[in-house]
Amino acid sequence: MARRFFIRSFVPAALALTAWVTAGTIATAEGPLAIDSARITIAGTSNVHAYTASTTNVRVTRSQFALAIIGAQFWDNVLKPGAIEGFEIVVPAATLTSPREGLDKNMHKALKVEEFPDITFRLSRFDVNESAAGTAKAVGVLRIAGVEREVVLDITTTRSGATLTVQGSLDLLMTDYGITPPKAMLGMLKTDPKVTVTFATVLSVPLT
Repeated sequence: MARRFFIRSFVPAALALTAWVTAGTIATAEGPLAIDSARITIAGTSNVHAYTASTTNVRVTRSQFALAIIGAQFWDNVLKPGAIEGFEIVVPAATLTSPREGLDKNMHKALKVEEFPDITFRLSRFDVNESAAGTAKAVGVLRIAGVEREVVLDITTTRSGATLTVQGSLDLLMTDYGITPPKAMLGMLKTDPKVTVTFATVLSVPLT
């Protein structure tokens, strides 16, 4: 019988955990994941200066694991094929903020946060790099501003005691999601449509 676990506020780099999903088993359980620390950052450039925006506000909306992996050896088992059977996370787009004055308003408008408040990632499949331990490519569906696109995430994981550090990156074109690159200063500042998303998180598992 599946056991329920409550998942605390989660951060993007948990995207990386999706790198280990494959064809499932029958018995499943909701995921016993907690986050110790995490951050997701978007970096881009303009004709005037580079910019970044980041958030630590991410939540898991689906996290399903094979029942057999739940327990003290969770991290040893979660990296095995079939361990993760479903994974989806949500980032409230309006929580992305930049240290540059005036950027947030234009960025949130471009992301259409009032109409589409959430950015979501849903796992589809994964490819583990057998020649480099702790690395993989996770393939999933990324939804931004109401537009869905398949993406490939480069993932690196590092085990340390009871925690797993997950890091990764992804290059995107804003225009692929129907987003008009933000402008400012009466159009004198124009942003490049290409952005790089990076994420890093430290995950732990409540074993009670």
